Amino acid sequence: MATNFAELKRQRNKDLKKLTEEVTKVSGGTTEKKSYEDTRFWRPSVDKAGNGYAVIRFLPSPKGEDIPWVQLWSHSFQGPTGKWFIENSLTTLNQKDPVSEHNSALWNSGIESDKDIARKQKRRLSYIANVYIVKDPANPENEGEVKLFKFGKKIFDKLNDLMNPEFDDETPVNPFDLWEGANFKLKIRNVEGYRNYDKSEFDTPAPASEDDDDLERIWSSEFALQEFVSPENFKTYDELKSRLNFVLDLSDESSFSAPAREEPVVQTRKETVDETESDPWADDSDDDGLTYFEKLAEA
Repeated sequence: MATNFAELKRQRNKDLKKLTEEVTKVSGGTTEKKSYEDTRFWRPSVDKAGNGYAVIRFLPSPKGEDIPWVQLWSHSFQGPTGKWFIENSLTTLNQKDPVSEHNSALWNSGIESDKDIARKQKRRLSYIANVYIVKDPANPENEGEVKLFKFGKKIFDKLNDLMNPEFDDETPVNPFDLWEGANFKLKIRNVEGYRNYDKSEFDTPAPASEDDDDLERIWSSEFALQEFVSPENFKTYDELKSRLNFVLDLSDESSFSAPAREEPVVQTRKETVDETESDPWADDSDDDGLTYFEKLAEA
């Protein structure tokens, strides 16, 4: 920063370099290009046919935390404006969320077209946990690394089934245990255009390593999870409502009521929904498209 004319003249070459660097930053140049990808996360790769395979180990709670996973509800949909709504849902924090309220109003209208809209705007359930990459044939450089893994309810159900077996002759196993847990063989298939994990299964229980020093290294490499459900990482109710109105082209007055109809609707039964728990339009599939949607979303 020049304080007089002579200094301005002397610094002009340095100023050009500095300005060039700043232009690169704001224009998305290669030097300081912003990335939407969080390198802490691991995502399984698939081939051209949509099939993939990897072996991972779910890890115990990171230091200072009690549970080895966090649960997230989110919304990701495109409105009639062409804009995207990609946001964490406040129902994750057991708070009221404007999208869930709007969907409830649509659902309770008794009109099937309104229900279809609510389904398209459904909540998505996901979980985040630390995993140790045992085998990743598509990206072997990941092997031996600790990563975060975001997955859906179907994989979580497999974890639950291992901890709470259905039959009396099956022994409960803690899949998050370093010594008595089990590797998870992730088998991905393309079923009707979507990733399917039904063939995935746990291996025979065994230590993640026979060396306790190695196990300690793995555990010490884990990432904190609670940050993902920390209130400061969620927009406020009013911020979400404003974004929702913008995406759906709604006024504040109409945002939580079903669209007006020329003819009255006769309802035989009102389907009351508690948006802080389950809802008829909730999506518990293992949908890996969210990262793609996030790149399309406008700030």
